[in-house]
Amino acid sequence: QVRLVESGGGLVQPGGSLRLSCAASGSIFSINGMGWYRQVPGKQRELVAAITSGGLTNYQDSVRGRFTISRDNARNTVYLQMNSLKPEDTAVYYCAFGAYVLSASTVPYWGQGTQVTVSS
Repeated sequence: QVRLVESGGGLVQPGGSLRLSCAASGSIFSINGMGWYRQVPGKQRELVAAITSGGLTNYQDSVRGRFTISRDNARNTVYLQMNSLKPEDTAVYYCAFGAYVLSASTVPYWGQGTQVTVSS
C-alpha cells in the first residue's frame, strides 16, 4: 500500500502564496506520475498540475504562470507552489500518485486533501 500525507494548506489573502507538499511512503515502485487535483462542493475533481519522473509538466490553463509543480524523487515528494492566488482557487487540494495521473479515473493513490481558502 501507498500512503500519501499532504501539508501546506490554509487561509491566504488574494495575491498571496502557499506551498503544498505531499510525501509518499509504502510500496512505491517506479511510480511515474505525480500531480495535484482540486475540488469544490458540487463539482468534479479537476486536474491542477502534473509532473512525470523526467520533469515534464502539465498545467490547467487557469493556473499556468501562477502555479509551479515540482518533485523530489529521492524523497518521493511532490510540491505545488501557488502564487498570485485568487478567490476562485479556493478548494480542497488532493495530491495524486500513479502511473498516469492526467485523468482522475486512473489515479490509484490519493492524498487526504488539504483546504486552501483565498479570501480577504
